[in-house]
Amino acid sequence: MFGNDWDEVLEEETNKPYFQELRYALAREYKEHTVYPPKDLLFSALKLTPYQQTRVVILGQDPYHGAGQAHGLSFSVKPGVRIPPSLRNIYAELKEDTGAAIPNHGSLLHWAEQGVLMLNAVLTVREGQPNSHKGLGWERFTDAIMEKLNERTVPLVFILWGSHAQQKGAFIDKSRHLVIQSPHPSPFSAHRGFLGSRPFSRANQYLESHHLEGIDWSIPNL
Repeated sequence: MFGNDWDEVLEEETNKPYFQELRYALAREYKEHTVYPPKDLLFSALKLTPYQQTRVVILGQDPYHGAGQAHGLSFSVKPGVRIPPSLRNIYAELKEDTGAAIPNHGSLLHWAEQGVLMLNAVLTVREGQPNSHKGLGWERFTDAIMEKLNERTVPLVFILWGSHAQQKGAFIDKSRHLVIQSPHPSPFSAHRGFLGSRPFSRANQYLESHHLEGIDWSIPNL
C-alpha cells in the first residue's frame, strides 16, 4: 500500500473495520465529488518518508481545497502553483531562522525525501470545502501514525503549529522526543508567535545533540 516499512507498521490498523469503511466512503466521495489530493497522491507523505527514516514530523490539518494545490504533503503545493499564505510565512521564518533563500516554488518534496513526515490530520478534502472530510475516519488513522512514531526509541522532532496540531500531539512522550509548538503560520495567527519561533534550527540542534543528522532545510529552486 505504501511501498515501504509503513506497510508492516500500519498493517493492523489498515485491517480494522473503520479503515475498510473509510475506503468505501472515499471511493464514493471520489466518484461523486471533486476530491483533493488526486487518489494516486493520497499517501504521498507515507510513501516518501518511511517510518524508520522519519526524523521530523510537521503536522497539518487537512489538504488545500483548491484545484491543483494538494499533493499529499502538509503545507506543500505542486510546483507552478501559487504559494499559499501559510507557506509564505513558513518560508519567511525559514529565511529568518536559517538564512536559507526563499525558493521559487511551493513544493516541500526536498524535506519529505530527507525524513520530514509532512502529515495532515485528515488526508482528503472536497473541492472548495475545507474540513469537509473531518470525521470520515482519517483522524483515527493519523492518530495511529502518531502513536507509532511516539513508540520509536530513536528521538524524533514533532513540529506542531496551531491548537489543532497541538491537541493531536498532546500525548507525545517529551522525555524521548522534542515537541516544538507555536501558533499556526496562517496570516491570522503567524504574528502571534509563529514568526520568530525558529523551529528549523531548533529541530536540527536537537537532532545533532542526539548524534543524528540534521535536515537540510534549504529548498533548491526549480
